Amino acid sequence: MRSWKVTKLGDPKDVLELMDTDQPNVKDGEVLIEVEASSLNFFDILLCQGKYQEKPPIPFTPGSEIAGVIRETGNGAKLSEGTRVIATPGLPDGGLSEFVSVPEESVYVIPETMSASEAAGMFITYQTSYYALFYRSKLQAGETLLVHAGAGGVGSAAIQLGKAKGAKVIATAGGPEKVKICKELGADIAIDYKAEDFVSVVKEETDGRGADVIYDSVGADVFDRSRKCIAFDGRILVIGFAGGRIPEAPVNHALIKSYSIVGVHWGLFAKKFPEEVRNIHDELISLYNGKYIQTLIYNEYDFNDVPNALEVLSDRKTYGKLIAIP
Repeated sequence: MRSWKVTKLGDPKDVLELMDTDQPNVKDGEVLIEVEASSLNFFDILLCQGKYQEKPPIPFTPGSEIAGVIRETGNGAKLSEGTRVIATPGLPDGGLSEFVSVPEESVYVIPETMSASEAAGMFITYQTSYYALFYRSKLQAGETLLVHAGAGGVGSAAIQLGKAKGAKVIATAGGPEKVKICKELGADIAIDYKAEDFVSVVKEETDGRGADVIYDSVGADVFDRSRKCIAFDGRILVIGFAGGRIPEAPVNHALIKSYSIVGVHWGLFAKKFPEEVRNIHDELISLYNGKYIQTLIYNEYDFNDVPNALEVLSDRKTYGKLIAIP
């Protein structure tokens, strides 16, 4: 089989090599999956560069989300051959391979109606957004949700999940194309932050009250500005720091406006409460079947083009998810 291997640290185009490798042996409690689609994430780039918090031994195969079909089962595995699934392969043997063997507990069944690309791109983004909105901020119907970077992977998921809950959703994005995408995803209001001040728009749309929940995967100046349009008793969800700078929050401001700054670490939640991850998966599949959510895909790339696809992703000019097809 073919696998992408990081053979030294650096930019993906310089360090990824496509190699012929042995098909993995299936251990007890594992299933062998023929990969039909792999999701590409920004942290795959950081892994290649040696800048991610997890530093697997070289050589290693990146890729944390795949969709495919079970072709073989190990002793004790309960799923059947031929079942279509999402899986989360662990390092150093990630998902950018034609076959992966993973513990059955990291496998999630998907419906026949869901394409492999949709499935591969939904797990981390929708799990993160579901956990953030409904476990951490406890978003309610009728509340106002402000989603930053609404055309991104987690942002696009947050827009759809917010609308499914019955919230009023305001989204920000950079440029007319991404603003249009946010509207198509269901956002009630979409703001081009390059041309408009989102603080003023949010205050106008809420009669000066502000947003009840702010979903912030950007940090930096976006977080600083968000504090100016958070409602009394509101919740600012800290998802990540795509903007680069990790902001600092004056706690006296949180006291005066009585709002909460809420951390969202889905990865640790998943390790501590795997049964809850499975419950969320079941809820997401129900929402998918009800046509409330659908993975936003920027492009599908041939497996041979993975380094180029990661290069495109690194430019941060994409939207939604990038998918590699073996």
